[in-house]
Amino acid sequence: MPLFEIQHVVPLTDAQKDDLAEAITQIHATIFTTPRVAVNVKYTDVSNVLMYIAGKRRQGNHIIGNVRVGPARPQEDFDKECLEILAAWNRIVATPEEKKNAPNLDLRLRSCFLLGGMVAGYEAGFLIPPAGGDVKWLHDHIASFEEQAAAGDEDMADLVKEVKERGMLKNTTIF
Repeated sequence: MPLFEIQHVVPLTDAQKDDLAEAITQIHATIFTTPRVAVNVKYTDVSNVLMYIAGKRRQGNHIIGNVRVGPARPQEDFDKECLEILAAWNRIVATPEEKKNAPNLDLRLRSCFLLGGMVAGYEAGFLIPPAGGDVKWLHDHIASFEEQAAAGDEDMADLVKEVKERGMLKNTTIF
């Protein structure tokens, strides 16, 4: 049923792969009562793959899950799954010890997308909004974006700049 592809630029040990696959399997099987045997996890080393974010060359770690959607699976369950997968990644891959051993390596999980018509997603530290919820989402998180931009996060600085240039916070009548 579901297929999760872990696209990683950081080297992963066999133990990390095993632990992450187990965690994702447990998370999905528990939230949706899916049989564990039906949860598939695939690893792809993308360290030599040219990738872009916001039109700029960027490398990162991503998890993409192709899942089933339906009325019995509310948005909150998919959001919960994204956050639990992020927590598993941080516990297994982006540990303080790993960060200490490889200080120049970006161990962050850049995104986690669950596809089935894009039911949920995590990107750059935030759950993505539902379709049509972009303006409210920007209003809800602009202070966090600005804080990260001030701390030197170039992607967040670009986001804050784009929001201001496009006047994206001016429409407050939709919420």
